[in-house]
Amino acid sequence: MSDLSFAINEGDFLVLIGENGVGKTTLVKALLGIKKPAAGEVHRQAGLRIGYVPQFRNLDAEYPLSIADFVALNLPRTIRPWLNRAERQQLRQILAATSLTAIADRPLGLASGGEKQRAYLAQALLNQPQLLIMDESTASLDNDIKFELLDLVAKFQQQNLSVLFVTHDWELAKRYGNRYLHLEPGGRFSQGPINDFPSELEEDD
Repeated sequence: MSDLSFAINEGDFLVLIGENGVGKTTLVKALLGIKKPAAGEVHRQAGLRIGYVPQFRNLDAEYPLSIADFVALNLPRTIRPWLNRAERQQLRQILAATSLTAIADRPLGLASGGEKQRAYLAQALLNQPQLLIMDESTASLDNDIKFELLDLVAKFQQQNLSVLFVTHDWELAKRYGNRYLHLEPGGRFSQGPINDFPSELEEDD
């Protein structure tokens, strides 16, 4: 990617789109700090808290953790195996906010696809991130479940959460995004308000 420069502002819902192989995953890894860019720099606000929701993973039915225990994995605990009072309250709040309270004790492996992805979202939001990265997190989900998941994200985004949403789904991009970053073959890119995305490209992504 040549001379790529962009910013994610507070409260943004930035949609990252582009064909397979143009560098979306590389860019996400650089933002997460797990891969250094071959050239250039990634500037993050000091102490920036980032939440990450991966692409849907159909966990085995034998996966041992309950939904609540899975979400709680993101708590910054020491070696103690129990939650203190503040952590239990924090967990209860995010389970309620993501509509998981009623099924909190269900084994995650036995949850539906939408429930599993909401559990990943709850885990990512548990520590109140300032930036939420969703890496094709709605892929393989039914349309109704996609909208349900992103409606939840939009509620948090309205509370000044910034979102980077990687997707191939232009319908979702238009419905939820306010800005776009389009990566193209050959290292080219374009960006701007979502309503300015070139209509002739909508059919390609």
